[in-house]
Amino acid sequence: MADEQDHYGRVTSQHYDEAYAALRDASGDAAFYLALAREADGPVLELGCGTGRILLPIARAGLPCTGLDLSDAMLGAFRAKNPPANLQLVQGEMQGFDLGERRFALITAPFRVFQHLYTVEDQLACLASVRRHLEPGGAFAFDCFWPRLERLAVREEPEKEDARWPDGDDEIVRSASVTRTHRTQMMQVTMNYDRVRNGQRLTRETTTFPMRYFFRYELEHLLARAGFGDVTLYGGFDRSEFGEDSPEMIFVAKV
Repeated sequence: MADEQDHYGRVTSQHYDEAYAALRDASGDAAFYLALAREADGPVLELGCGTGRILLPIARAGLPCTGLDLSDAMLGAFRAKNPPANLQLVQGEMQGFDLGERRFALITAPFRVFQHLYTVEDQLACLASVRRHLEPGGAFAFDCFWPRLERLAVREEPEKEDARWPDGDDEIVRSASVTRTHRTQMMQVTMNYDRVRNGQRLTRETTTFPMRYFFRYELEHLLARAGFGDVTLYGGFDRSEFGEDSPEMIFVAKV
């Protein structure tokens, strides 16, 4: 994953907050992770903290926080928000991370972060590092999308607009396309950011990145292999039971 910084570099960091205010905030994920942090009542580590959409509200609630991310551009956007003194940002990979003797009551990997671990070796390395950094009784919480078979059957999804927002006199229009490789459970995602004025496209910036998709029991097996024996699965950020129509797979795992 050494090239992840390129995947989440200047283009993504520039537009991230506006895009996911439109696409993700309504899911309630930020409130879910904030509630978990308050229940844990101890230090919080977020893997893949990005620009701070999830972690910054937790830090502002007064809990000691650490954010880990590989992308210098994303961390730069986070630092530009003047985070409080109880929050530390660390640049590094989430597999095999080592924060010394530091231990956390809660470690999180929100919004598909775990899906940027592409091999079983990287996935288990990440989970081993998480275990090593958890306090006794601590929890690891993360979410992945539930891969619906009818959508997976489509190997190539053509470019489609998924969000737009104002930017001064212009509008930014984001569109995405997806190509899937079933034998490796991988997706290649391309996102385009068009600057539009009076209905005319002025510029286009593009970023492309891979993602791994997981199935429920695959993730449960990975957690078991890593030594997590107490696993709760939710289907929504309202802590609803996982079911046929659930949009998410949200795991809270303890040793």
